[in-house]
Amino acid sequence: MATRFTKSMARNIFFGGSLFFFLLFLALTFDTNQKLPKRDNSQNLTASAIHGKKLWETNNCIGCHTLLGEGAYFAPELGNVYKRRGPDFIKAWIKSQPTGAPGRRQMPQFNFTEQELDDLVEFLKYTSEINTNNWPPNIEG
Repeated sequence: MATRFTKSMARNIFFGGSLFFFLLFLALTFDTNQKLPKRDNSQNLTASAIHGKKLWETNNCIGCHTLLGEGAYFAPELGNVYKRRGPDFIKAWIKSQPTGAPGRRQMPQFNFTEQELDDLVEFLKYTSEINTNNWPPNIEG
């Protein structure tokens, strides 16, 4: 059995497999670069949404929440929170934190201004309109 599988055959399988997967990688990269601009919702990116993203990052919201499946799982996914709850609920929720409910994890109070809350909501609206190919699979994340 060992005499039938030679070093030359192993080398050919290695190089052939490497070439196959390298070409597959290039094809998938090309495909992604073709489709991504149509799905990323960048045409709706406003100055308010950009400022909201900056607030999201500087306050480390992703340290607790997930956004489009990325981040911590300590708090709910917010990729579609705009569609689930709407802008008024989001602002009221952020303003009311921490609620003081016993036994529940609490979000800190960030003391955002009305403009900052509007910017955060605009950022969450922007992310909710990204074509995620139906991710998350259900509306509650």
